Amino acid sequence: MKAVVCREHGLPEKLDLVTDWPEPEVGEHDVLIEVKAAGLNFPDVLMIQGKYQMQPEMPFVPGGECAGLVAAVGPKVSRFKVGDKVLCAGGSGAFCQKIAVNELTAFPMPDGLSFEQAAGVSITYFTSYYALKQRANLQAGETLLVLGAAGGVGTSAIELGKQMGAKVIAAASTDEKLELCRKLGADEVINYNKEDLKDAIKVLTGGKGVDVVYDPVGGDYAEPAIRGMAWNGRYLVIGFASGPIPKIPLNLTLLKGCSVVGVFWGRFVGEEPEVNLANIEELWELFGSGKISPVVTDSFPIERYEDAFNCMIERRARGKVIITM
Repeated sequence: MKAVVCREHGLPEKLDLVTDWPEPEVGEHDVLIEVKAAGLNFPDVLMIQGKYQMQPEMPFVPGGECAGLVAAVGPKVSRFKVGDKVLCAGGSGAFCQKIAVNELTAFPMPDGLSFEQAAGVSITYFTSYYALKQRANLQAGETLLVLGAAGGVGTSAIELGKQMGAKVIAAASTDEKLELCRKLGADEVINYNKEDLKDAIKVLTGGKGVDVVYDPVGGDYAEPAIRGMAWNGRYLVIGFASGPIPKIPLNLTLLKGCSVVGVFWGRFVGEEPEVNLANIEELWELFGSGKISPVVTDSFPIERYEDAFNCMIERRARGKVIITM
């Protein structure tokens, strides 16, 4: 079958598109998914370079999430049947025509979503909902600052922050990206390529600071974001899309009375599976009612996988980057 394969670590040009990748074996608790679309995320960029905390054995097919049709089920599968529309987050293996996953890592597609939209749901919305609900305990009336706000996790954080009743400040690198953030409901925007982030936060909050920072970017924006926090603020460590892992002066947490909170949705799934399932049920209600809807503006056929990766690496993405089959 057709698949994007990583045989040696490096940038996207080291990947290969093959047509003879073996179809996966279906275990007794597995569902075989005919992939229609797959979501590209920053961990995929790290994984092909050998920089992610969990690395598949070589050679491997990258791709942490996808959506498609159930093509076969194992003899002990009880949750799905052939023909069901599903999405899944399996960590890797999605950039191909078929993938076999344990039925517990697959979920029925929310009503009203296309395969392209559904392919980008699990890692972004599952992460953002867990971050804002369990880790930040975001309350109505609080102010949420979203860094990297036009990306996949950023757009989901804007939508969910508004659903939770927060005032949302979106920060991104271009006016075009910020226009998208406003359409998603952001109350205020900051172009941190043109404005000083700390000063802009001070002006927009009347000197009070922001209650929660959602940061998937890291790098140079972390420290000024913390300097712009309110008393009892919560800084959410989502990821480091800009590359460098920031070194935070810990005296800032003392002076601000704020918390630095790690967000690792992958481990949360294993540690608190029932809470994760409850989150997903609540998200499905929001999708079903049309209150939230995944943004897909960058979609590439699998033959253009290099363009898809470079869209992510060069931080040109607005919403989710999707690879279609």
